[in-house]
Amino acid sequence: MEPFDPRKIERPHASLMKYYAIISILTGPGLLVQLPRLFFKYETLKYKFDDDGMSMSWGVLFKHEIFLTYRRIQDIHLSRDILQRWLGLATVSVQTASGSAGPEMNIEGIPQAERLRDYLYAKMRGARDADEHAHGDATHPEDEALVLLREIRDLLRRKNAS
Repeated sequence: MEPFDPRKIERPHASLMKYYAIISILTGPGLLVQLPRLFFKYETLKYKFDDDGMSMSWGVLFKHEIFLTYRRIQDIHLSRDILQRWLGLATVSVQTASGSAGPEMNIEGIPQAERLRDYLYAKMRGARDADEHAHGDATHPEDEALVLLREIRDLLRRKNAS
């Protein structure tokens, strides 16, 4: 098996358009609205993965762009409905601590979704490990409380030991 390189992923797989067409047909009368919207989303959907993070963009009238650094990623989910399984596709949902209930980014139309998920987990862990080595215990502003609590703990231990 050849090594997985997400840097080569720039566009979704052609099967995603088939999936969009089937979903649009299943909406019945909504086909006239749904199919053009999903067609333009498919045609303009672009992905980019680099050393710092990943980005996704789409849209004609309303341009949507999302950029996430790997260290912001909190969790990654992989989902497939029956049509996606039949077409060999999946959706990789990336969640951050942004405060929203839903995922920050849904990466659609990737045939090697498990390998992408594993890659993202590795990059997420690697980014956090690099932060810890570069900054010691305080990697983020919210970790200042943790550092302070550790200092208090150490002071109490020294006081109890004497």
